[in-house]
Amino acid sequence: MELQGSVTMTASPEQVWQALNDPEVLRQCIPGCEEVQQISPEEMHACVLLRMGPVRARFAGKVKMTDVRPMQGYTLNFEGSGGSAGFARGSSVITLSASDGGTQLAYTAQASVAGKLGQIGGRLMDASARQLADKFFNNFKAHLSADEASAVATAPMGASIVGGAPVPATSAIARAG
Repeated sequence: MELQGSVTMTASPEQVWQALNDPEVLRQCIPGCEEVQQISPEEMHACVLLRMGPVRARFAGKVKMTDVRPMQGYTLNFEGSGGSAGFARGSSVITLSASDGGTQLAYTAQASVAGKLGQIGGRLMDASARQLADKFFNNFKAHLSADEASAVATAPMGASIVGGAPVPATSAIARAG
């Protein structure tokens, strides 16, 4: 299975990077995710309840980050097991770049599956994977928008938002001048 796409977000590359590396944000944004644990700076473990076609199972897996380029991207190597439902293994390359008013996140993913998952069929598997990716990115964009809205709401009177963070008005004026 192969998947690729890109998403534009209104948040800065720094905000997107921080959110992509926050286990709690990931838990909230990954469809069916029950738990994400940070094992080390480069490794996370997760438990996700997934439904792909007629197969529904709880998957336990790990993700290792390699080729880490802070604020720019990394490669994710993942593997997970869903017991009798099967297992999946693969990798994904994530690239962040600044764009007008935000961040462009581009991704590619390749995965191989076995067991009941492998018997579903390529088209159904691809459609399910695309749907899961779309749900994740919609949740992720909503999370970033909510963070930005709360930063604006909590900014003191006479403050400005610079680079996604509240900044006192005097600092914003000094930066603008």
